Amino acid sequence: MLAPERRTRADIVIAAAIAALVAIAAVVVWWTSAARGTESVTAEEILSAPPTPDRVPTDVRELWHAGDAAAQRALVVGGVAVTAADGAVTGRDPRTGEQVWKYQRDLPLCAVETQFGTVIATYRDDRGCSQTTQLYGDTGARQTARSSYMDDSVRLSVDGTYVLALGPNRLEMWRSDLVRTLEYGKVDAPVNPNTQQRTDCRLLSATSSSSRLAVLERCAKDSANRLTLLNPAPKDGTVPEEYSSHVLTEPGGAVDGARVLAVSDSRVAVYLPGTGSTAPQFAIFDISGNPIATYPIAANLSDQATVTRVGSVFAVFTGKDLIALNATTLVPTWVYDGATGSPGVVGNPALMAGQLLVPVTDGYATLTPDSGTPISRIPVQRSDYHGEPISVAVVGPTILEQRGGELYALGAP
Repeated sequence: MLAPERRTRADIVIAAAIAALVAIAAVVVWWTSAARGTESVTAEEILSAPPTPDRVPTDVRELWHAGDAAAQRALVVGGVAVTAADGAVTGRDPRTGEQVWKYQRDLPLCAVETQFGTVIATYRDDRGCSQTTQLYGDTGARQTARSSYMDDSVRLSVDGTYVLALGPNRLEMWRSDLVRTLEYGKVDAPVNPNTQQRTDCRLLSATSSSSRLAVLERCAKDSANRLTLLNPAPKDGTVPEEYSSHVLTEPGGAVDGARVLAVSDSRVAVYLPGTGSTAPQFAIFDISGNPIATYPIAANLSDQATVTRVGSVFAVFTGKDLIALNATTLVPTWVYDGATGSPGVVGNPALMAGQLLVPVTDGYATLTPDSGTPISRIPVQRSDYHGEPISVAVVGPTILEQRGGELYALGAP
């Protein structure tokens, strides 16, 4: 019969050394992981979306405000107002401003958006704006995440189906689960080499619909800006599928400031600045990139111009007035610049009780969405306001306006 094995002093020393190495490795992994620099406070109680009011208020005042410098517009998801500043994304009670949930990292925020009942937050590390986290909008709990090489700055936009992450050199399209459906532009580590049609271009502007992605880019060999129409979800996300691409020969096609305004399933609207001898205009193209029509406008868009989908129109805030484009044909249908002697438009609108709330310098003008006919005025005394553009969102009876790096809530006294 064999004698039982016995532990020696050397065995004990080796086992202790292995345990110590495992512990050290665990500490190193934790110290270098994203979890160490992340704080996540989820909601103790879920806020349900408040009922839609049956009429717009006649009198409102400021209820609260909070820092919101990292968001590109006023954001609402369900019954929660969302602010983003100093690495933190915070869900707030829209009536009181109290924190409902919070997600914070020790990295700079690049951009934040909301869609699919979630909040999408992109952070910058040494690979650019590469780390994106998706949070449940009602609880703030982490749903999923993605990481990829990106530019040092990006803009997030949503179209109801996809998320577009646009940088100056490359862009990506993501599904509702943040799985990438398309990469386009300069790719640092291509899975399939030589699949990008152009890699020497600067991406000026882009916007998407569920079936089309329109990109305005300036390429080194081109004499003017190039309009490219792509499939937002090709069979292989690393191989862009072009519907058309051509250099703009229209007046203003080579002028700085041109941008894609809106995309429908059949058309694309592009803003072309004035050239000195020609007026600025909206140019409409079909899905093959063929020009359909042009519509002169009164003045060039400001650098702070915005486009917002509101009901059945795309509302273009030019910097001084509001132009509505039909959501299908993209043809301008009405313009609102205020009556003579009245305060001017200062931001994008939002829908409330079936009316458009348009921010003007002394409050809000309410308009009919289909014709832009003025209905009434809501006076507002804005604190610390210096004429900055205002982005508006509505949650129940509360009006949210983002301006000057802050989110302000307005409601009945």
